[in-house]
Amino acid sequence: MREKKLILVTGGARSGKSSFAERLAKEAQKPVTYIATCQPLDEEMAFRIQEHRKRRPKNWKTVEEPFNPTDIIAKEGKSDGVILLDCLALLVSNLLLREKDPNDPKSFSRVIEEIENLAITCRSVKGEVIVVTNEVGMGVVPEYPLGRTYRDLLGKANQIMALYSDSVYLLVCGIPVDVKQLNRVLEKGVYDLQ
Repeated sequence: MREKKLILVTGGARSGKSSFAERLAKEAQKPVTYIATCQPLDEEMAFRIQEHRKRRPKNWKTVEEPFNPTDIIAKEGKSDGVILLDCLALLVSNLLLREKDPNDPKSFSRVIEEIENLAITCRSVKGEVIVVTNEVGMGVVPEYPLGRTYRDLLGKANQIMALYSDSVYLLVCGIPVDVKQLNRVLEKGVYDLQ
């Protein structure tokens, strides 16, 4: 079996996703390129970006790319390093809000096409790729059409990325569970997780 080259890390808000993904990147003991998709559109987001920057080791290369991380991954993935994309949920939001009419089904399709291309690129590069995302479909149905469109779009994007991933970690209260491995074990009818 091939090494884990594409890892998806998901969970709810404040579940420990980013910290866990950063730990995985550090443990690889290879050069790390951190791709940030967050835009500092308000004071709160600017503060969150600063907090994330403080946690990262100084020797990590940081690239801020809110719309097209695929090209960065294709370039940086030529080496045997680690790429950490944080996060897919913000990328989907950025892409959706860039559309003229975010609620148009064609907008949905264009964003999904970009996410599929991202997943294929992540899977094809030489280096290891870790992608952080959010689970947003476990709560209340959003009141507004744009919120429902975003929830549906991110759910589909997460499914695409999970399909291409070697491991999918779900973080609950800071505890990671590799749900893809668990699924494989349960499909075989083997219950010993060792």
